[in-house]
Amino acid sequence: VQLQASGGGLVQAGGSLRLSCAVFGLTFSSYPMGWFRQAPGKERELVAAIHWSDGSTYYPDVVKGRFTISRDNAKSMVYLQMNSLKPEDTAVYYCAAREASGAYDELSGYIWGQGTQVTVSS
Repeated sequence: VQLQASGGGLVQAGGSLRLSCAVFGLTFSSYPMGWFRQAPGKERELVAAIHWSDGSTYYPDVVKGRFTISRDNAKSMVYLQMNSLKPEDTAVYYCAAREASGAYDELSGYIWGQGTQVTVSS
């Protein structure tokens, strides 16, 4: 199983980025997907999640209204559109496939991809 995130980079505050994650080696359409981030010295945190079939989404308050998660089951891709970026959004962003039951924000139970760096300058 591989999850390959891309699309990170350097952007000014107020700008936008779109992250993509390609998933290989599992039945993508059967897995809830999540995007997480981890800033230096901080714990990894969930920023968005999407249900495997009905497309329902979850966002923590810190990104609600600014970030949008979407998925294309035909292409085994998940995306994270990030708008109105803030310097505090700077982190390594990870996509992950949930293989266990439980809450989206439980770090255990995910298959992880490599991260992509997002840096927001003030």
